Amino acid sequence: MTTEEQLLDFRRTVAAMYAQMRTSNLAEHERWEQFCRARDALFCTHPQSALDEEQKIRFSGLTYYPYDPAYRFILPIEPDPQPIVIDMPLEHDGLMQMHRFGKLHFAINGQSLVLSVYWIMGYGGGIFVPFGDLTNKQETYGGGRYLLDTIKHADLGHENDRLVIDFNYAYNPSCAYNPRWFCPLAPRENRLPIALPVGEKIYRR
Repeated sequence: MTTEEQLLDFRRTVAAMYAQMRTSNLAEHERWEQFCRARDALFCTHPQSALDEEQKIRFSGLTYYPYDPAYRFILPIEPDPQPIVIDMPLEHDGLMQMHRFGKLHFAINGQSLVLSVYWIMGYGGGIFVPFGDLTNKQETYGGGRYLLDTIKHADLGHENDRLVIDFNYAYNPSCAYNPRWFCPLAPRENRLPIALPVGEKIYRR
C-alpha cells in the first residue's frame, strides 16, 4: 500500500469503530470497553498509528479512567449569537480556521458548563469539539483532549436531533504520543474549570 492508501485504511477503520458504537445493542459500558480494545489494536498494529515503530514494540495499551455514565449527555447545539472565526496556525499545515457556530450547555455535579462547537473551514469541513479540564498536565494530556472530530470520523452521532456527547470517549490528539505530530488544541474558551476523570489518560512514553 502507498502511504496515502494506509491513511485511507486507518480512517476507514476509525469510521467503522464509531459506526459500531452508534448502532451497537450492548450496554453503554460494554460498547465502550469494546471501543477501547479496538483502539488499542489500531495503535499497536496500524502503519498510520500515532506511535512510531519503537513505541509500538513497547506498547501495552492506552490507559483510561473507568466508564462513568454520568458523563454522557444528549445535547442540542444552541446557535451562537456571536459566531466568530478562530485562526489556528499549525506547523507544516499552515493556517487552520475554525468557525464557532454553536454552544453545548450541560451540568456536572450541579455546576453549569458550556463548550463551544466549531466547524473546521476548508474543503469538506467538519464539526470539532476540543476541550481542556483540570486533569490536564496531571492525569491527562496537557494540551487537552478531543470529543468530536468528524473529519477524522470521531462521531458518536445524534439521538432525536441532539448530539451525543460522551466524555468517556475523550481521546488525546496525536501530538500527545509523539512530537512529530502537530495538532490544534482547545481554545481558552473550551477550558473547563473542573476535573473530568473519564476518557483517555496521558500517554506515558
